[in-house]
Amino acid sequence: MNKNNNLCEITVSDDSVLMNAHTFAEDLARHFHFSLGRDKVQESHLYLYNALAITVRDHLVSQWRKTRMARAGQRRVAYMSLEFLMGRTLNNAILNLDLDDTVRAALEGYCCDLEDVEQAEHDAGLGNGGLGRLAACFLDSCASLALPVIGYGIRYEYGMFNQEIKNGQQVEHPDNWLRNGNPWEIAAPEKAIRIKFFGHVDVITKKDGQQYRQWNNTHDVLAVPYDMPIPGYQNGIVNTLRLWKSEATDEFDLDEFNAGSYTESVARKNLAEQITMVLYPNDSSENGKELRLRQQYFLSSASLQDTINLYVESHGKNFDKFVALNSYQLNDTHPSIAVAELMRILMDDYSIPWDDAWAITSQTMAYTNHTLLPEALEKWPVRLFENLLPRILEIIYEINARFLQQVAVCWPGDSQKQSALSLIEEGHEPQVRMAHLAIVGSYSVNGVAALHTELLKAGLFNDFYQLWPEKFNNKTNGVTPRRWLSHCNRSLSALISSKIGRNWVADFAEVSQLSEFANNKAFQKKWRDSKQHNKAALVDLVEEATGVTFDVNMMFDVQVKRIHEYKRQLLNIMHVIGLYDRIRKGDTADITPRCVLIGGKAAPGYVMAKQIIKLINNVADTINLDPKVAKYLKVAFIPNYNVSAMEIICPATDLSEQISTAGKEASGTGNMKFMMNGALTIGTLDGANIEIRDAVAPDNFFLFGAEAHEIPGIRENYQPNEIIANSPTLSAVMQLLESGHFNLFEPGIYDSIIESIRDPGDMWLTAYDFDSYFQAQRRVDECYKDQQLWTQKSILNTAASGVFSSDHTIRQYRDEIWKL
Repeated sequence: MNKNNNLCEITVSDDSVLMNAHTFAEDLARHFHFSLGRDKVQESHLYLYNALAITVRDHLVSQWRKTRMARAGQRRVAYMSLEFLMGRTLNNAILNLDLDDTVRAALEGYCCDLEDVEQAEHDAGLGNGGLGRLAACFLDSCASLALPVIGYGIRYEYGMFNQEIKNGQQVEHPDNWLRNGNPWEIAAPEKAIRIKFFGHVDVITKKDGQQYRQWNNTHDVLAVPYDMPIPGYQNGIVNTLRLWKSEATDEFDLDEFNAGSYTESVARKNLAEQITMVLYPNDSSENGKELRLRQQYFLSSASLQDTINLYVESHGKNFDKFVALNSYQLNDTHPSIAVAELMRILMDDYSIPWDDAWAITSQTMAYTNHTLLPEALEKWPVRLFENLLPRILEIIYEINARFLQQVAVCWPGDSQKQSALSLIEEGHEPQVRMAHLAIVGSYSVNGVAALHTELLKAGLFNDFYQLWPEKFNNKTNGVTPRRWLSHCNRSLSALISSKIGRNWVADFAEVSQLSEFANNKAFQKKWRDSKQHNKAALVDLVEEATGVTFDVNMMFDVQVKRIHEYKRQLLNIMHVIGLYDRIRKGDTADITPRCVLIGGKAAPGYVMAKQIIKLINNVADTINLDPKVAKYLKVAFIPNYNVSAMEIICPATDLSEQISTAGKEASGTGNMKFMMNGALTIGTLDGANIEIRDAVAPDNFFLFGAEAHEIPGIRENYQPNEIIANSPTLSAVMQLLESGHFNLFEPGIYDSIIESIRDPGDMWLTAYDFDSYFQAQRRVDECYKDQQLWTQKSILNTAASGVFSSDHTIRQYRDEIWKL
């Protein structure tokens, strides 16, 4: 018994918690029969999955406890992200704990394969795309590198929507990923954090005449933490992902209740739970904007208070060591409000003067930017802040006033510079610029690919770069080879290990040794066999999801990612239409048969993206029903693309489509996953494509399109109609689109798409890049016919992918930003 705090500390030996291979089957049976009360395995395998998850989690908990105890007094990093696209947890835990053989042996008693049981786990789709998946990869690498990093996110009740395709159109359905519970999470309600909203700010004068501010009459909610274990790769380290759930406080307005207004008295508190109800509410409405801002503040405030509480437990209210022991990584602008919130906590809750609080804040915050699109840099109306977060707005105004004094010193009398750099965008509706807040309050600002960072410095944030060049740095994204090669591509992983050993899973730089075997014909044959095996699995997935039958002997040409105009799924389907036209005209002599797979979700309010999905599906229907074309071309749009689907798609892909308009894609991570699995890339010089091409050598990359530095000049006199008129292939594509060939019974539905291609103001330069893209695809056809050459290039792609491991990226964060 600890007499100082009246807590009874119970010591548990690891042997009583951590099972071994001999007892695993017994523990699985115990959880299945007694923890869950089940007698037999059902067809869905849901209860067997839950029992297996709990059994594996038991292994993790012992290491989890050890990791936490060993971290006492260490410098820590809080990785704050509004998205964590984790996918399934079971397979990753089994791999990282080296339990594959043990688990498979235990499941034999239930006449089940591990792969069947895994299907019962619902994807944790707490992210929208690359941003959230990157965060998941980073957490895996932090644990595998034994770094003291905790992830902070939101436990959304409903994740990224489920996508159904009806009559070629996207239909959204709720993704209730928690409907069957989550056996991996452990709730900690005793560590709930109180979050303030609304109310007003009072100025209080102390007896000595000093004034301070008090945020009063707030409508509070509770942030309840749910912890998920993040195991490192076979190193005994288990880090934490802490997800916050919003709950109502216990109070309600007794005056309203006594007056008979019970419903009104509790309704406001029930609204608290809406904060974490759904991932990314549509912010086109006023209510949507308020909810989105509430989510961002909720995440930031809860996470900051949590880290400060941990510090105060050990060091009391002396913050002299806080900077040395804490760092916050803001994953995009979503948690950038943390800059102002940390100031509020330090000043209002711990009476730290402004200058000292700012010194702490500006030395602990680090900001990662993920976009080059100005419209994607979040801004919130000042009036929304005034109503929802009045104290935070006061602090933002004060940060801005002090910052603009620095601007005035650097650029005396330059009012335009003051306006451009201000945290407040003036106008009819004044807005708070969240990216500006993040830059001003951070000691590090990083882009996520070499080109992206240079464009940030030269364009989007040039004024800030001139002011603080030392803040800006590049950290090219990466993906974890554990999930994106070792787990998802077991046949290729086994082949790689047979040549270079198994250590590459932990140290992915060793994969470079594969280049020695690129010209080995026997090894090439095994490499092709592995690809065919994986293609067969994708054939099954596509047929089940779409009814379209792919042919494993065709080239698999894949573009799967969020649907957006700048990612140019439209350009892809225009090439497909061009191929279709050639085949129908009998021009098939040098066509390589290919299966084209496209997948991704469009934001519910993004009309053009949804029309592109409709076009892809209509083109696919026309092509797949044409017996003259079937020998050469198949097309499918796979619905509800997610992490688990990518684990099947990625290993089977021959050609990776990375065709965004140059200067628009920050980095990309799908391009890295495909490369890691031996796919060849067709792409522009955009994002990390540039570094991929440099790593693998230009001969092993199919390049096309205008470069980023050329685009401003092209746009000055862009005449797409002239380009179309002078291109026989593009003219034929436009004729098919404009004739209504793909929408015979739906007249006019593609008018907006056709207009966008012909528009001189087309931001994406679709017509400009079309011929270059089509010619690059001809080079793809020619190369694929020589299977020995293609396989050599495939091997070299995998061999060159070592620098795109998230381990490599996280080492750079560790050394250059976090100083761990």
